[in-house]
Amino acid sequence: MNIKPKYFLYARKSTEDDDRQVMSIEAQLFELREIARKENLEILEEFQESKSAKTPGREIFGEMMARIERSEGVGILAWHPDRLARNSIDGGRIIYSVDTRKVVSLRFPTFWFEPTPQGLFMLQVAFGQSKYYSDNLSDNIKRGVRQKLRRGEWLNRAPFGYQNNPRIRNIEPHPTNARIVKLAYEEYAKGSHTLVSLSQFLADLNVVSSNGTPLAKVSIKRLLTHRVYLGFVKHGDEWFDGNFEPILTPALFEAVQKVVAGKERPRSRKVKHYFPLVGLFRCGECNGMISAQWATNRWGTKYRYYRCSKKRGRCSQPYVREADLADKIRARLQTISLCDRYTDWMLNKVKIWEREEVGASQSEVQNLSVKIKADEERMEKLVSAYLDGDVPKHIYLTKKDTLMRSLAALREKLKDFERGRKNRVEPLREWILDMKQADFLYTSDDLYQIKQFVQKIGTNPMVRAKSPHFGFPPPSQFAASRRHFLPAPSAAPQGGAALSEREVSICGEGGI
Repeated sequence: MNIKPKYFLYARKSTEDDDRQVMSIEAQLFELREIARKENLEILEEFQESKSAKTPGREIFGEMMARIERSEGVGILAWHPDRLARNSIDGGRIIYSVDTRKVVSLRFPTFWFEPTPQGLFMLQVAFGQSKYYSDNLSDNIKRGVRQKLRRGEWLNRAPFGYQNNPRIRNIEPHPTNARIVKLAYEEYAKGSHTLVSLSQFLADLNVVSSNGTPLAKVSIKRLLTHRVYLGFVKHGDEWFDGNFEPILTPALFEAVQKVVAGKERPRSRKVKHYFPLVGLFRCGECNGMISAQWATNRWGTKYRYYRCSKKRGRCSQPYVREADLADKIRARLQTISLCDRYTDWMLNKVKIWEREEVGASQSEVQNLSVKIKADEERMEKLVSAYLDGDVPKHIYLTKKDTLMRSLAALREKLKDFERGRKNRVEPLREWILDMKQADFLYTSDDLYQIKQFVQKIGTNPMVRAKSPHFGFPPPSQFAASRRHFLPAPSAAPQGGAALSEREVSICGEGGI
């Protein structure tokens, strides 16, 4: 026995403006409810919305389709397929719901449909026609706009000072408001009015906003700069010659523009202060962030200093000048720096180790690859022998399990080896380059670059008693005592010559 489906009723109009298509949804609902009553259709829920279906994204339609996709064997009742969709995505969503039997019935008073191949084809045609109509309508509107611009006609509602004339399909000066516009321009051209006083002047002439208050300054400025009063038509960001009577003369309009430009006050841009070390340190007492500000001493010299922001309560830490803080940061960097003589030698050694590592790794990779290939060949032979009936099933399964575990172990070992090969030398090179950069930065005046370096390799940076404190990872601390890390000067060749004692002492002045 066939069970009649329950229906979702959907009605839509194409605009959200209540003043347009006022009867559209009401008429649809009346007709659809009448059909449901006559044919004894049970309505689960009604959905209605005022939105164009040209593009996807209708909320109510999406809610209805979500309900349908969670249900089984429901129907949709709508006035016409174009009420459901005018784009390919929404139309395809409905067709797919019919294909998957989520929707078993589509009822339209103006369109016949059955869930058969022929019916689906006709439904696709209907959705395609709806999309074609929407696209064609858009092209026709654009073409009509271009034609109106060529004829110099105003495109929409007449601005203040004009009125629409349906007979000529254009605008013409309003008998009273046009005189008010001209009077407002003449008054403002004198230079004695502000936007506020001109707003009050117009309010005395009964030109007010919709709620009865004087016009806002932005409305007054728009009135004083609107080129429609010169007989121009605006479309997008471009102006065109209009075929209607201007209200103002060019001389009066330009005179007002000079007054407007002279009274404009360019918005002052907020000057951003340059505090290069802000965001780096926390207070060593209360753990609040260290902020900065300008100060002027008794001799009128301006300087920057840093202090605790005190956003976590009272704090007794004193202020510190930026120059003093920067000097102490540089001194800390000096203790971990490596001069070029050492870093260049170390980088050359890293290159040698890398070449040796590549050679050894290629050999290891080759060995592992050979073993993997041998096991894969054994697996193929085992499978062939089993398929030919030469190996009993229980022996086949046992040997296959052994080979699979062996292959998995070899492949994992190959992955681990490749990962280790990539990560073994590179961190050492990066650390050497960091130490080389520290040697450069402890003599640099670029505080922002110093801040970035400390943020990169430093740990727990804080300021306490006017002194910066921050740690470095173990490799950096290990490098600080160079006698435990670096070879003797005679063993560190540079260009074929050993480092002299004077060179070591000069490099050592950096406090490596």
